[in-house]
Amino acid sequence: MTKRRLLIIEDERAILDGLVDLFVFHGYEVDSANDGKLGLDKACTGQYDLIILDVMLPTMDGFAVCNEIRSKDRTTPIVMLTAKTSEEDMITGLSLGADDYVAKPFSIRALVLRVEAILRRSLGDATSDRYLKLGDTLFIDSANLVSVTRDLAQINDALEFTRREVEILRYLIKHSDRPVHRAELLEEIWGYKRATEIETRTVDIHVAKLRKKIEPDAKNPTYLATVRGEGYKLNLGSFVGRN
Repeated sequence: MTKRRLLIIEDERAILDGLVDLFVFHGYEVDSANDGKLGLDKACTGQYDLIILDVMLPTMDGFAVCNEIRSKDRTTPIVMLTAKTSEEDMITGLSLGADDYVAKPFSIRALVLRVEAILRRSLGDATSDRYLKLGDTLFIDSANLVSVTRDLAQINDALEFTRREVEILRYLIKHSDRPVHRAELLEEIWGYKRATEIETRTVDIHVAKLRKKIEPDAKNPTYLATVRGEGYKLNLGSFVGRN
């Protein structure tokens, strides 16, 4: 079996060496970088199954690195390492396209489990339908992660999606007859077991990003609604779409 390749971008030598040894022990092929620019260069020229990216880096911080990676690659999963007390770091990283975050100081076991869960999901959806349909006007090409016109031949202007956003939409479309709880999305989309025990705003921030793309007014959503105490519901019947 081909080993999964990880890139770890972390400037604290003790943490970096420890993470490299940890994931090698768990059967991964691991590359590393101890500053932002070197990490970005490796991310853009190498082929990795997942990137672990620290926020605080010399030469180029993790946010800038994440943003540059996502401008070229919207599919490779990124897990960001953030300061435990900094909710702003977490929100910024997810808004730039990271798949998830782990707060420092972190549990080694928890990090390994999150990486394994994300990789299981990223390898999963090869048989899913390529085109997602939202109402009569918005079609999403899940292979190329862009919106397309009704004839599925032309790319619309400015609607680009990450792999995780497409997975969320696909799941919500499949279950559009009911609200979907955050814990269910964490289990089904991120692959996290016992999701009710995980403290994370990952789902909420991904939903907020989606609303900015598909809603006429993201602050007053009508298509991707919040059902208090129940989760999120995609209202396909009322969907008109964006031009």
